Amino acid sequence: MGMDEEVSSAMFKIRKTSLVKQLIAVIVVMAMFVADAADTNDVYSPCHDAKVQKDDGFTFGIAFSNKQTFTPDNGPQLSPCDSRLDLPNKGAQLAVFRPKVDEISLLTINKSTLNPATTGGYMVAFAGQKYAARSLPIMFADDSHTITSFTLVLEFHEGTLQNLFWKSFGCGSCPGGSVCLNKQDCAVPNTKCQTNGDISCNIGIQLTFSGTDKNLDALNSWYEVKNLRQYSLYGLFSGLRNSIIGPYNKFF
Repeated sequence: MGMDEEVSSAMFKIRKTSLVKQLIAVIVVMAMFVADAADTNDVYSPCHDAKVQKDDGFTFGIAFSNKQTFTPDNGPQLSPCDSRLDLPNKGAQLAVFRPKVDEISLLTINKSTLNPATTGGYMVAFAGQKYAARSLPIMFADDSHTITSFTLVLEFHEGTLQNLFWKSFGCGSCPGGSVCLNKQDCAVPNTKCQTNGDISCNIGIQLTFSGTDKNLDALNSWYEVKNLRQYSLYGLFSGLRNSIIGPYNKFF
């Protein structure tokens, strides 16, 4: 199956879920890989359960809205796949990714597609149905600043996703032109983001894995990043990314 056919098939499966049927969503980034013998996971919807091993692709989503939307009336923490959150009528947006299990990935979200004034400035990572897991809401932007660097850990037990954790390493690796919010987050003033769609305002997420896969093999990428926490994949690669795709940024 070719890349175009696989992406089309995956998008069709995703649209079949109740979340995507109801959610008025903008798919910001879709990271898909050509299926090969190493990828045994044929689940492409973030609202379905999957049991994975190393080198499989794993599909999860990130929903963007305001904080109260994700925890209505201070009730239980529901997955964005749950219709009780009523995301379609609350201006939420959705990004879907398919990274390779236990591979350190850098996910990039184009800030120009997100307007905190209309979508809210918080995001929640999620995956699963019966074994639904979701992160706590985390702020990515407010009226003044956009936080540009995050670390997300997907924790598995015997190949099934259990938790999603946002991690912060402080502001030691903030790129030039950014500021430090709350002594822990690298952020860029929104006035800079509004200048020619400055690419430095895009949101970078370092994605890692921990726990065990379905073969009980340990997933170690989180510990590799943790041991090198003074470095930021976003900082290391953003300059290279800018030089390569900067002229084509309107397509990303």
